[in-house]
Amino acid sequence: MIDSKSFDDLARRITESLPEPVRALRKDVERQVRSTLHQGFERMDLVTREDFEVQVALLDRTRARLRDLEARVAALEGKPATPDQEGSDIT
Repeated sequence: MIDSKSFDDLARRITESLPEPVRALRKDVERQVRSTLHQGFERMDLVTREDFEVQVALLDRTRARLRDLEARVAALEGKPATPDQEGSDIT
């Protein structure tokens, strides 16, 4: 999920773009904007870039391990491993 600093920064920028009479209610508007942004992002079920990168690295390692295991099974079965094959049909 997006960290609270990003929410605060986005809420502040939106609040600063409001007309002067509305800015008098700044704290209330900022709180409402932050809440609305948070709810919207929660519904989108977003993840942080860091979490995404961790999962990509884990998937890469898993795919490499799968290729190694498939090659070992092929060797044990006496079949030549196909080097141009990316592994199984898992994408």
